[in-house]
Amino acid sequence: MSHNSFGHLFRFTTWGESHGPALGVVVDGCPPDIAISAPVIQRDLDRRKPGQSRFTTQRREADEVKILSGTFEDERTGGLKTTGTPIALEIQNTDQRSKDYSDIRDKYRPGHADFTYDQKYGIRDYRGGGRSSARETAARVAAGAVARLIIPGVKIRASLVQMGPHKIDYDNFDWAEVDNNPFFCADKTSADQWADYLDDIRKKGDSIGAVVEVVAEGVPAGWGAPVYGKLSADLASAMMSINAVKAVEIGAGIEAASFSGVQNADEMRAGDNAPYFVSNQAGGILGGISNGDPVVVRFTVKPTSSILAPRETVTVKNQNTDIVTRGRHDPCVGIRAVPIGEAMMACVLADHFLRHRGQTGREGPTGF
Repeated sequence: MSHNSFGHLFRFTTWGESHGPALGVVVDGCPPDIAISAPVIQRDLDRRKPGQSRFTTQRREADEVKILSGTFEDERTGGLKTTGTPIALEIQNTDQRSKDYSDIRDKYRPGHADFTYDQKYGIRDYRGGGRSSARETAARVAAGAVARLIIPGVKIRASLVQMGPHKIDYDNFDWAEVDNNPFFCADKTSADQWADYLDDIRKKGDSIGAVVEVVAEGVPAGWGAPVYGKLSADLASAMMSINAVKAVEIGAGIEAASFSGVQNADEMRAGDNAPYFVSNQAGGILGGISNGDPVVVRFTVKPTSSILAPRETVTVKNQNTDIVTRGRHDPCVGIRAVPIGEAMMACVLADHFLRHRGQTGREGPTGF
């Protein structure tokens, strides 16, 4: 099995490599008669694309999306609509520089998937990692843009909340600041400080890790299913599938280990129309099923493995050598992971919305 597909009722399959002519995605399961357009998808792609600041790779890609199938412009209703058939989206690669990788064609890059791909398939694309490259995530973001159209009542936003050892101050958290700085950070003060910090990292030829927080508001109670269809499990799988992600937390996450039961319990009170939770340590999910609170997921991204600092490695013939990874690379890959995390959240929620509706015949909770 190739394992290039994700999801159940809302399912997408990505294709393409970092230095191939194009990459793209086929989205299957999108309901019919939903308004769609290339500019709507492009809006999300523009947030992820490289070369937008000195803090990301300087590879220049327009990431212009083309809709190849699954839509129809009906003169009776006006505008482009989904037809319920597979939606194929294509993104051309226009700024590949394969020559940057000629010096390392016979060397394994530490921290990359070079060695494991070679061991599994007996062949690897040394030009930027081929299929293992984070370039593949452009296709996911396109799929996520389609997923958002299925769940219009849900608002999904994300922020970089930690760079290296430096965490944001949640007292300064403001979603309006996310698109006002190159780090997609909701804390303006932290973003200003990170600029000098990452400049120093970049000039040293090094890289640094980060933590991204993704929040979905407007998710009704009832999405997700026990025991092996948990919303939390699918979200963890989705985030772990993103390149360089090494850990995932939901709600209080790892910090819950230091809480007492009294601290961790989200107490409930009777509201005007339905019960509500006084706190949200659960991150909006109980028993694998959404409880109506914001769904909160954080994921940790390791430092970019492609760095200018010399490192020890081996050749494909098992000979010791040193390596310097030249080319255009992100000093903190976590920055561009922000819109990718949003996309994967959208895909999981769209899938669970369709699964919930298919199983119960409802779109939300039973009511009171």
